[in-house]
This record gives sequence, C-alpha cells and structure tokens, in this order.
Amino acid sequence: MPRRDVPAPVIEGVIFLLFAALLVPAGVVGWVIGDSGKSTTAAPVVSTTATAAVSPSVASGAHIFVQFACAQCHGPQGRGGVSPYVPALTNAAKTLQPSELRTIINHGLGESANPTKPYMPVWGEVISKTQVADLVAFIRAGLPRVADTQPVSVPRGQGAAVAGAALYVRYGCINCHGPNGLGGVPNPLSADKSIPPLSGQAFRGEFNTDAKIAAVIRSGSVIGKAPIVSMPHWGGILSSAQIAELIAYLKTLK
Repeated sequence: MPRRDVPAPVIEGVIFLLFAALLVPAGVVGWVIGDSGKSTTAAPVVSTTATAAVSPSVASGAHIFVQFACAQCHGPQGRGGVSPYVPALTNAAKTLQPSELRTIINHGLGESANPTKPYMPVWGEVISKTQVADLVAFIRAGLPRVADTQPVSVPRGQGAAVAGAALYVRYGCINCHGPNGLGGVPNPLSADKSIPPLSGQAFRGEFNTDAKIAAVIRSGSVIGKAPIVSMPHWGGILSSAQIAELIAYLKTLK
C-alpha cells in the first residue's frame, strides 16, 4: 500500500489520549495505595464550626449556658467582651473550685445601685441542682463548643414586637417571667412568693408607660441575697433599641 503521511496534530492527539489512558489508572492505583497506607498528604478540609464530643452533663451545661442567657453577659463560650463589668469565664476552671462556682450561681455575686454595671443574679431558686451541676461541669470542661447551642436569632425587618419576642427568649426573660409573660416562678421572699408576670391588669397598672418599663429593665428591681430572686441590671447589656423592642413585645401580651 502506498505510504500516507499522518498530519502532526493527529499524531499529537493520539499520543495525548494514550498518555491519559495510562495516567488515569496509575492515578487511581496511587490513590488506593496512598489511602490504604494512610498517606500524610493532607486531604481537602471542609470549613465547619468545630464542636466537641462531650459528656451528657457538659452538653446539658452548654445548653443551659445559652438558655439562661449566661452567654449574653459572659460572651459565647464564656469569652467575655460584652461588658467590662462582667468577667470572662475562660479561666474560671483554674481559679475557682466547683463549690465556689455553685455558690456564685446559686447566690449571685455583687450588688450595685449603678444600672450600667451588671451583676450576677441569684439563680438558686430558678434552676435545679442538676442544672447547676451541669453548668459547673461545662465551665470546668473549658466551655467547649457543643452542637446546636446557638442563641435564638433576632429577626430584622419584621417589626419591633417580633424582634422583642426573640429578645425575650435570647436574654432569658422567659425563664423567670414565663412564656408570654405569665409568671409563676417562685420567689420565696417576695410579697406574693413568685416573680411577677409581665401581663395582666396589675402589671399594666404599675407600669403604665414605656418609660417605667424601660427604667426597671435598665436598673433591675429588688437587689438582695439568696433566696430572693432579683431582676438583674440590663442597662449595661441591652441597648436602648433592644429595650424598646422588648417593650413593644410586652405591649402585645394579654
């Protein structure tokens, strides 16, 4: 047969295809060998928020830390930065014994007439011994990140009352004043033996203006020692806009 010259581009294409056919199996084999041999080559890292594998007690403490608004004063994972008058808890495990932590949680810490300086309220009449123990376990474990412990988000652009409803949960108001402000949490040394509701005629009669409600949110109420439960100072934590949103929500209650 007569010789027919093959164009150079075609030859180059064939060589490329043959090279690729050889390279792909080699790559697959290399991957299998490398994987079975636990190669030190780093695998691609997917960026995620790391969470710790912790005991049920520590996990419970992490959820309580958010539920009772500890994170809103002491910062996420207790890192501080919210108020200069509220300490970080990152070194608490090294500086405080478990018994000291339980005492502070149960009996509060600090009494101040200045509403811009938040103080640790009395929690002993609000949360159980088991919850206190779990909080202590969480702090002693170094306040690790635990899945699904983010504070409730505050919707924006949906009205002040909607934002206020979320703030009511996010800042732990619901734990003392109850869902929908219905009250019912015991307060042994108060006149009616319970934390007052934030709805109903009695509340509206005493706090009949926005200014009166804002004042008690900022400055707190009865400041005493356990077993009395007192309204903490929120003036150094909540902004004026947040307080206005809380008031807007309270005004929607029955």
